[in-house]
Amino acid sequence: MTEPAPSRPRGRPREDKLKPEAPAANQSLEKALGLLKALSARDGMSLTELSREAGLAASTAHRLMATLSAHDLVAWDEPSQKWSIGIESLRIGMAFQRRNRILTAGRPDMLRLMEATGETVNLAMLDGFEVVFVAQVECEAPIRAFFRIGDRRSAHASGIGKALLSQLDDPALDALLKRRDLPRYTPKTLTTPDSLRADLSVICERGWSLDDEEAHRGMRCVAAPVFNEFGEARAGISLSGPSLRISDARLPELAQQVRETAARITERIGGHLLNPSPRSRGVGGPV
Repeated sequence: MTEPAPSRPRGRPREDKLKPEAPAANQSLEKALGLLKALSARDGMSLTELSREAGLAASTAHRLMATLSAHDLVAWDEPSQKWSIGIESLRIGMAFQRRNRILTAGRPDMLRLMEATGETVNLAMLDGFEVVFVAQVECEAPIRAFFRIGDRRSAHASGIGKALLSQLDDPALDALLKRRDLPRYTPKTLTTPDSLRADLSVICERGWSLDDEEAHRGMRCVAAPVFNEFGEARAGISLSGPSLRISDARLPELAQQVRETAARITERIGGHLLNPSPRSRGVGGPV
């Protein structure tokens, strides 16, 4: 006699049956993304430059670029024989701007700060232990600070980076410091956790940070955090320029202007300053 087939279980399958334990990376996709990232840092690159930058064979790079070109993510310029970022990449990037209210709300105040001070104004966000520049209003001075949108900088040697790090509590800062070293860029770079913590405590107390030639000789940066509706520091505004113009005598006035600009943007997006902040509550680590 034939045994009846086992009944089929009803309902949704268990979630652990739907998800692989360790999803394998898609190597082709990773290579294509690597090409896009390399291309985004330049105004145009030849296939040879692209393949060398991404560590790929020229034939592989060409095949992937052809696919990206078919979707308008990259564009080929025949006269210069170079690849560049395509219009579809811009459309995708604009989706981030639409989602992030700080970018659109902050533009008028950034322009006002640049006109009042004559220095370049930046907006950046913290990503791990790096800051990513997402907006800029460039001044017209012959010698000025300049950052490409999308550029990354180590947070410990950045005005905005230190302004945002100063708002982290001790466990969050500890976790970042355990994963990253503090490389030296100039003789003034803070390269030990203790020196960085001491500076962050001062920054938290006064409400603004100073990159005093810590990333580049001869350049200074004054920054302050922008807060969201939960009192979280989600971005920072900075004023950057040559140390000769951002002098000690001028620093208090510039710092006040930067703080006021950050406060106005915070207000525009419905944010508020968390009071007291993590470090002023005494949980910010040793000083």
